[in-house]
Amino acid sequence: MSLNRRQTITALAASAGASLLPKPVRSAPELTRNADASPASPAPAAPFTLCLNMSTIRGHKLGFVKELETASKAGFRSVEIWMDTYQDYLKSHSPADARKLLGDLGITVENTIGFAPWLVDDASARAKGLDQLKREMELLAQIGCKRTAAPSIGVQAPDAPLVDLRRAAERYRAILDLGDQTGVVPQLELWGFSRNLNKLSEVMYVALESGHPSARVLLDIYHLYKGGSAPAGLPFVGKPVIEVFHVNDYPANLSREAITDADRVFPGDGVAPIRDTLRVIKDPTRPIVLSLEVFNKTYYAQPADTVAKIAFQKMKAMVAGV
Repeated sequence: MSLNRRQTITALAASAGASLLPKPVRSAPELTRNADASPASPAPAAPFTLCLNMSTIRGHKLGFVKELETASKAGFRSVEIWMDTYQDYLKSHSPADARKLLGDLGITVENTIGFAPWLVDDASARAKGLDQLKREMELLAQIGCKRTAAPSIGVQAPDAPLVDLRRAAERYRAILDLGDQTGVVPQLELWGFSRNLNKLSEVMYVALESGHPSARVLLDIYHLYKGGSAPAGLPFVGKPVIEVFHVNDYPANLSREAITDADRVFPGDGVAPIRDTLRVIKDPTRPIVLSLEVFNKTYYAQPADTVAKIAFQKMKAMVAGV
């Protein structure tokens, strides 16, 4: 039976608040032993995990192995892969091979960019989309990836029909149920250029109305701007609902109507309110994955190693002191 909205809010709040429960008081002997041992206090966990979305070097057409090697050499320990690149690799390798490669490089796959049409109105096409997504989730689970993007593919064109948000919530619930089966949670992605789910209010409504405690939203600095969602709305997004956040920047001379995916630049090279945004979404209970997603042809014209190294440096500067 589906959870109602009140139960969902309670479940989401509990996931955020569990770490705030008081710790049990230790007995006097324990305190004495610990005082004698004088253990060092553990260092606080970093608030953000720096991650390279392979879109940033996708134009170099390196393939799965070289992309991972490039990210690792640049200093990244986390990546966001693209499903088609992973599947190309699997034509001649196994998921076990991929998992070993990731282990050897010290890399974790935090999320995956995939395009299964789970939201479309056509029932037959949607059923095929769910089958596709389930197969993809099963492959991702085998390499330790626990998330995959769920954008509005198939209904994103300007002339696409508007999908009723309650139906969208039901369809999102269906793929969250697939996530329960596979251990890979679909992250409801906001696309600012899309006909559907282009507003923060829309993705939040669908996530909440799905009635599933694992509902998560995948937001992006650029897409929030492109879709016209004001940064003032971000404080209303409950922190448990954001696990991965796409970062990038945009130039001052392009309006949101004119700007395109390819105009995104490295953090700090534009006018996006990045640091203010990071302060809003920062969660003291767990790190947020910040995944750098750009599609800049100027970067694609440079050596991939150079682009990845600059990306890592830009991201370190972005989070410094936040």
